[in-house]
Amino acid sequence: MTASAVPSAPVVTRFAPSPTGYLHLGHAHSALAGWRAARSTGGRFLLRIEDIDPQRCRPEFDAAIREDLAWLGLDWDGPVRRQSEHPDDYRAALERLRALGVLYPCFCSRKEIQEEIARAGHAPHLTPATAGAGPGPEGPLYPGTCRRLAPDDAQARLADGQPHAWRLDIARALDLTGPLCWHDRACGMQTAVPGILGDVVLARRDAPGSYHLCVTLDDHLQGVTLITRGVDLFEATHVHRLLQALLGLAVPEYHHHGLLTNAAGERLSKRDGAKALRALRAEGLAPAAVRALAGFPD
Repeated sequence: MTASAVPSAPVVTRFAPSPTGYLHLGHAHSALAGWRAARSTGGRFLLRIEDIDPQRCRPEFDAAIREDLAWLGLDWDGPVRRQSEHPDDYRAALERLRALGVLYPCFCSRKEIQEEIARAGHAPHLTPATAGAGPGPEGPLYPGTCRRLAPDDAQARLADGQPHAWRLDIARALDLTGPLCWHDRACGMQTAVPGILGDVVLARRDAPGSYHLCVTLDDHLQGVTLITRGVDLFEATHVHRLLQALLGLAVPEYHHHGLLTNAAGERLSKRDGAKALRALRAEGLAPAAVRALAGFPD
């Protein structure tokens, strides 16, 4: 057998949509990428419902996700994991991070953060680097206002029941972990630069964990060995690698695939009205035709 003919080791992949709307072709592309990676190696394909946000998630979209995937011809292994059913997992992870001293409470509202960023940008003695509010891939970074609070002040605000989130102190966390790296099948070995997203939020008052915390912990608990997801989440992986190191989690391999776009070159999204899979089905398209439109012809 030649080297090119040696089969890949079985992988465990997952598709993890949020039930905030109906699946569209971009979702189909991501699901098919993970499903084929698993099935082509004799591995496992998992389905996870990321419904940690009670304000935006709906049970009818949860049911539609499973129906649309089955119509496309995709099957999954084992039970479906729903984040809303595992809040204790995320709270336990937060406690571990808190014990490490890498979390701090943030009492800033969105408006206050925007105002602080604007002030930093107009102050002649502050640069983005020294202000902590430099530009990131998703816009200006959190300026670190509450990171600079005196411990007694922060505790007093917590005791008063002031609304707050919990942020990850990136600099302090990196002091504990040292340099980190991760491998992407499309881009090769990557050096982790978690500061690219600033001190991200890991939990809010109305949710036991944010996307960054929940997805990283879930992938470990489910034994995922290959994470297939869109290139729009590439920067998030830098933060996820840091969380893996802090929490002692397994480090999977990654494959950040390209995104499907519309006629204007913009990525397909629910908020921009991308046509739902069930709308294509209603128009009479067969599953094979939709799989082809999603970039995976039979």
